[in-house]
Amino acid sequence: MSGDLAYLSIAEAATRIAARDLSPIELTDALIERSAAIDPALGSFVTRTDDLARAAAKDAETEISAGRYRGPLHGIPIALKEAFDTAGIRTTVGSKLLHDRVPNTDATAWARLREAGAVLLGKLETTEFCYGGPSDDSLFRPARNPWRADCYAGGSSSGAGVSLSSGQVMGALGTDTGGSIRLPAAYCGITGLMPSYGLVSRTGVFPLSPTLDHVGPMARTVEDCAILLNALAGHDPHDPGSVARPATDYTANLGAGAKGLRVGLTGALARDDAVSPEGIAAYHAAADTFRDIGADVREVVLPSLEDFATAQIIITLVEGYAIHEKNLQAQRAAYSYHSRMRLSLGPFIRAVDYARALQLRETLIAQYNETMAAFDVILAPGAPGAAPKAAGVGAFQFFRKPLVTMAANVLGVPALGVPAGMSGDGLPLAVQFMSKRFDDALVLQAGAAFQAATDWHKARPPVG
Repeated sequence: MSGDLAYLSIAEAATRIAARDLSPIELTDALIERSAAIDPALGSFVTRTDDLARAAAKDAETEISAGRYRGPLHGIPIALKEAFDTAGIRTTVGSKLLHDRVPNTDATAWARLREAGAVLLGKLETTEFCYGGPSDDSLFRPARNPWRADCYAGGSSSGAGVSLSSGQVMGALGTDTGGSIRLPAAYCGITGLMPSYGLVSRTGVFPLSPTLDHVGPMARTVEDCAILLNALAGHDPHDPGSVARPATDYTANLGAGAKGLRVGLTGALARDDAVSPEGIAAYHAAADTFRDIGADVREVVLPSLEDFATAQIIITLVEGYAIHEKNLQAQRAAYSYHSRMRLSLGPFIRAVDYARALQLRETLIAQYNETMAAFDVILAPGAPGAAPKAAGVGAFQFFRKPLVTMAANVLGVPALGVPAGMSGDGLPLAVQFMSKRFDDALVLQAGAAFQAATDWHKARPPVG
């Protein structure tokens, strides 16, 4: 039974639950059973909440039977990256320094999913403090990629990508400062949305760079990400970056297709020194798909990847070090090697360089906004290529080779990563869609059109 239910989409499960054709208890038990069987080899969960999940599923079933159906997340089993506070449940951000930390309150994002009826299966592995990894010397070992155990699952929302790809959860929450939702999505073959800056609350989520941090949904389909975003989006006065916006149904235009959609192709983010030949081939194939389904596909000129990476790296290093300075000085050895080495670069950056990085960011945003007057979405590679070998990911690798995901964080715009092919070694490849800030519905529309025309998101790793 667990195998039959493991790869249902949220939308499919919600339809069956609403029709009383599927019990939230049955669904939750099936995923708990599956996870118990396969996750010891994958390590996506760091804390399981099986008893709490069963109790929540029972409550959901009782409410639904009584006619109090809350909507498409009611009774749906999900999990959270180990950076989201959960009242009474340990939240360590993957670090030995926070080994025994148990928050008293819930992160706003989780509270909103809980109010929508979601069932919490547990907490998912993250690289330490959402920055270091993959490191064997952090509190938890890195989650293993279900497509190939020796390959990196992506960081920092690693456990989310692994658990979704392997059919253990139906949705997850991740964070993204330079690609931490979209890289695990790309390497594990699932779908991940980094919403516009300010759209989803970060209250109760451990910060890395307040200027660049985003919270967003991860799932197996674009539709499922839209369902999750409907519950997540909304102003939070406790988050200084949160912006009040009109209520939006992000599922409303998913079936609108791509006919007439103005899609920009950006050579600045599709360079052969930043993306593998297979990754670039997948990107061009995706462009052809959009032409076939009626989109207006044209070249667009964006600033250089180096400009985006310079702003992202400097801002993250300075703001990350400001958060960790006291602990790095007092308990340096307690940090994992990767996060210790990365964060320790912060004090070597001059105040004037940080100020210039912030100014560069504003310039890049202005240039992008001017360019986007003629486009609806930008199509770009979703990652540097297929998942690399985990052992080869060094502490400074993404400083030497800028990540194509960094641009969207600097711009604060929505970025949606979707599966878009397979490498010669049988590993997932991906593309991403970007739009203007708060045009999240447009990237979801584009992603849904792409998934309606392709089957890459239906590929399954050889587990279970």
